[in-house]
Amino acid sequence: MLAHSAGAQSFTVLHSFTNGGDGATPVAGVTLDGSGNIYGTASQGGFTGDGCTFGCGTVFRMKPSGSRWILDVLYSFHGQDGWNPSARVVFGPDGTLYGTTAYGGTYGGANGTVFNLRPSPAVCKSALCAWQETVLWSFMGRPDGATPGGGDLTFDAAGHLYGTTISGGLYGYDGTVFELAHLPVGDWSENIDYSFGEDIQVGGYGPYASVIFDQAGNMYTTTFSGGPDDCGTVDELVNSASGWTETVLHALQCGSEGEWPYGGLIFDQAGNLYGTTAYEGSGNGGTVFELTPSIGNWIFNLLYSLSGGGPGPLTSLTMDGQGNLYGTTKGAGVYEAGNVFKLTFSNGDWTYTDLHDFTGGADGGVPFSQVTLDSRGNLYGTASQGGANTYGVVWEITP
Repeated sequence: MLAHSAGAQSFTVLHSFTNGGDGATPVAGVTLDGSGNIYGTASQGGFTGDGCTFGCGTVFRMKPSGSRWILDVLYSFHGQDGWNPSARVVFGPDGTLYGTTAYGGTYGGANGTVFNLRPSPAVCKSALCAWQETVLWSFMGRPDGATPGGGDLTFDAAGHLYGTTISGGLYGYDGTVFELAHLPVGDWSENIDYSFGEDIQVGGYGPYASVIFDQAGNMYTTTFSGGPDDCGTVDELVNSASGWTETVLHALQCGSEGEWPYGGLIFDQAGNLYGTTAYEGSGNGGTVFELTPSIGNWIFNLLYSLSGGGPGPLTSLTMDGQGNLYGTTKGAGVYEAGNVFKLTFSNGDWTYTDLHDFTGGADGGVPFSQVTLDSRGNLYGTASQGGANTYGVVWEITP
């Protein structure tokens, strides 16, 4: 396992948050549309009140304008419609935006919501009209879910929405996988597909990440706690006439394997799974791992141990068309303020390249964000702190 420094990379701060109407403390990554516009969330800032001491958070869009980027606030949360968006917004099959908030909603507190945003149907008389928000679901806690984490929402072929909550469920505070279906009358119905926590010595609990599907319709996710060593698990959920059942594909053993997989999973074209852990590993900065299917089982392969004392990656990896992996760490790097990294496979080994070390100053720091790639190979993401105003940034790295 080799480590390289980045070559001619260009790092640019596209926006520094002000903690005003634009928001503050972005903890999720960004989403691109076909025109190259950037969409994202800020977990704080915007409207203050209704329990949102530091602001309820915003959804924003950034458009390129010559050599600059212009940020427009699409929506500012107000508490009862949710607050503290901690995951990306994603485009649904209808071309509108969907996302979650970790808090707020009808039942307040650490319950949260699933929401939809679409352009206002009214004639806009200004440069930008606020988009129209619809709360699709307000979580209640138990036996419902509570507190959606940092994972993206996922759609199936029928247009149903899937996601995870860190808490709530049948067993109290151990989390769920939920499903929302659009009813013909316009409302949405919820089903808790799976509640974690029935036996935390075997299965995990506390899913922070999204779910992904294989071609057979099985779901995969991670839990950041639980399992025999309480180091987190990688799980498969299979649907049958009796409902969804869980199989633990791998229970992390801490130590060299790492612990606490906050990030979700991604597939490669061969059907292998890739994930991360936030802590431990031989470098004490978390790990990157692969699970390979083999005759009904899954084989765990440690790809790389990150260094720096952690926390390491707190979100999912991103894979480009050549099979290279990209990610961020929260606390690694030269300045211990996080970094952006790349893993390249060649000659049977993975080479680590440090693409940018955040200083915690004008360039930002402490990124929770996954990396988003555009068609030209440019990388985008956020950092939750730092920037010109200390409230976080949106950044770009060009090769």
